[in-house]
Amino acid sequence: MPVQTVMERPIEDRDLGYPVYDADGHLYETMDTFRRHLPKKFHKDFQYVTVNGRTKLAIKGHISEWIPNPTFEVVAAPGSHEKWFRADNPDGLSIREMTGDPLRFQPEFAEPVSRLKLLDEQNVHGQLIFPTLASVIEGHMGKDVELMAACVHSLNAWVADEWTFNYKDRIFPCGYISLADADAAEKELDFCLKNGARHILVRPAPVPGALHTRSPGLPEFDRFWAKVAESGIFVVLHCSDSGYDEIYQWWNGGGGQVAFDRADPLKACMDGLTRAIQDMLMALICHGVMDRHPNIRWVSAENGSTFVRSLTHILKRAYGQMPQAFARDPLEHFHEKVYVAPFYEENVNELAKLMSPDRLLFGSDWPHAEGVAKPLDYIGDVQDFSPADQQKFMSSNLKGLLEGKR
Repeated sequence: MPVQTVMERPIEDRDLGYPVYDADGHLYETMDTFRRHLPKKFHKDFQYVTVNGRTKLAIKGHISEWIPNPTFEVVAAPGSHEKWFRADNPDGLSIREMTGDPLRFQPEFAEPVSRLKLLDEQNVHGQLIFPTLASVIEGHMGKDVELMAACVHSLNAWVADEWTFNYKDRIFPCGYISLADADAAEKELDFCLKNGARHILVRPAPVPGALHTRSPGLPEFDRFWAKVAESGIFVVLHCSDSGYDEIYQWWNGGGGQVAFDRADPLKACMDGLTRAIQDMLMALICHGVMDRHPNIRWVSAENGSTFVRSLTHILKRAYGQMPQAFARDPLEHFHEKVYVAPFYEENVNELAKLMSPDRLLFGSDWPHAEGVAKPLDYIGDVQDFSPADQQKFMSSNLKGLLEGKR
């Protein structure tokens, strides 16, 4: 199969009349990302190995297929899966057939100078940046809390080296935090804040631990959340490997270990993203984090928005059944403190009936294949919004969060 060596750079001649802020950009990690600052005693537990001529990631001696190409030497081109997600596939092509020729690794994927030049071409002013391979950390390291903490810090230290956490007030990589060890999480948060982080990424999933998993809403994490609240940064609950793939495996005889595998229609129907973010938000609300730390703002990124209707119904019912269990109406917390970045293929007009446009964010998912090649194309999906609400969605809501507005 031919490989594209030069990325297509579609011309963007639209100017929305205000600075566009993108809540969901990504980097592709290099083979140096997790190992540059990783203590040597852990090198054997996180290494790249060759299997049948292909490079694979080995975690604690186990070959991970979660992301089959962990070097990202070639990737699907940005936006190449858009028709799939818009359910525009009348010829019944497989997602591989729709992808087209793969693309060689590009400098825009791993460093800020080239990325900023691209943002200028795309007429995007600011962008949050999230890792890609990092989903293997908490989901695939079992109960080795020490290894998790070491890999998280190595990632953050590499970001500080290569990107910084605030590049020219336009590119804002996240600080990745694992709560597996509450003390280590505080220490990592201190590192990220010291280096200028404006937001942190916390996996929407039960917190892993040496003995068992637990809710991030439990009091053992209150010192961490208090420090987040005091700092004025916001928390992004970005989709990850939240462990919900195990539900699919119950029905599939243990298969389904590849991230974003879409070969089985059952897996497409069993939406682990929606279940994970819904459970995460319910845990934060029901276990009182939003009562005890009301200054924190939460962003759901790359989880879509179909969960909002279900979450609204569940919280309303729970409050009606046991109001004494809540310090206030849980829906008030959700509407006041939670921001949602919907997928472009969803009905954003229906979402706006459930949530204020003041709490909606635009996210391109660039350069991932399931995102959009031209970020401003998203304006077409909110064409029925008023001009003022379009600007909130594409710009001012995220701009305000970055500025610490509440």
